[in-house]
Amino acid sequence: MSPLQSYSMFFSILIIILLQSSPTSSQSHLCRSSCGNIPINYPFAIDDGCGSPYYRHMLICSDNNTKLQLRTPSGKYPVKSISYSDPHLLLSDPYMWSCQDRDNFRPTRSFSIDSSTHFTVSLQNDYLFFNCDPEKVIVEPKPLYCERFPDRCDSSCDSSSYLCRHLPECGGSVLGSRVSCCSYYPKATQSLRLMLQNCATYTSVYWRSNGAGNGPYDQVAEYGIRVDFEFPVTMKCLLCQETTKGGGVCGFDTKTHEFLCLCKQGNVTTYCKDPNFEKHKRIGAVAGTVTAVSSAGAIGVVGGIFWYLRKVRAKAPVTCGVQSNENRIF
Repeated sequence: MSPLQSYSMFFSILIIILLQSSPTSSQSHLCRSSCGNIPINYPFAIDDGCGSPYYRHMLICSDNNTKLQLRTPSGKYPVKSISYSDPHLLLSDPYMWSCQDRDNFRPTRSFSIDSSTHFTVSLQNDYLFFNCDPEKVIVEPKPLYCERFPDRCDSSCDSSSYLCRHLPECGGSVLGSRVSCCSYYPKATQSLRLMLQNCATYTSVYWRSNGAGNGPYDQVAEYGIRVDFEFPVTMKCLLCQETTKGGGVCGFDTKTHEFLCLCKQGNVTTYCKDPNFEKHKRIGAVAGTVTAVSSAGAIGVVGGIFWYLRKVRAKAPVTCGVQSNENRIF
């Protein structure tokens, strides 16, 4: 083999080593546990490979790890809080009407959730619509309308609702006589879009507990959107998180979506203190990852190859610039 071929083969090996020393697709580090003041626990995550694959790429943490957002088909929405005991997220929508707008209606867009995800828009939300076209939307006091047309009761937008008469966080009604308000719960995203085609704007109000513990009266109306989520608890995840088993973090392989327990030493399919994990580590086969050579190791291998090349070249008998078969490296 000529010197040119030898060097070409050498650089091919070098490239392979460097590629192997790059980070793998699975996470062997512990995942970030918060974004700003919002705790990020299973099933959610802001690092790929952490949490449940059901919610992969759904949450975004930006602005130096201070701003949490939920990604949906209709846009990105700031997350106000996450409850894991009563599984739901509270979102704010800067495009919706607010008290500061009064009767100055801005262009808005309808909020939507992908029906294929494990999120659902909560039934605890109420929607207020403003300045709807009375020829296309039934805007009437709901109790009276329901008495006259019980079969069409659900299609009416209640103009006498409590929320229209007591706009949350506004110190009472801030709407002038030129503005109409009605309350209606859309049955689907499509009906919300249709309402917005015939109304100037809308806003969403959810009901939260005020901490008084008075049952149905322990409710306060706030602007925003409540989104419920499913909590996919598995025995593997519980075992992984068990502190006596090593206190790992539940995650998944980013290629196969198979469960992984993320430990400080690497990834494993069971739990961090699994004796078999140590055996796998000794043979260089950590579950869910590619066996990698460290950067320092790569540098050492490269140095060794250079040393070997110099040694061979020093001893190699060369005739007319062509090496003999006796001193070929490959």
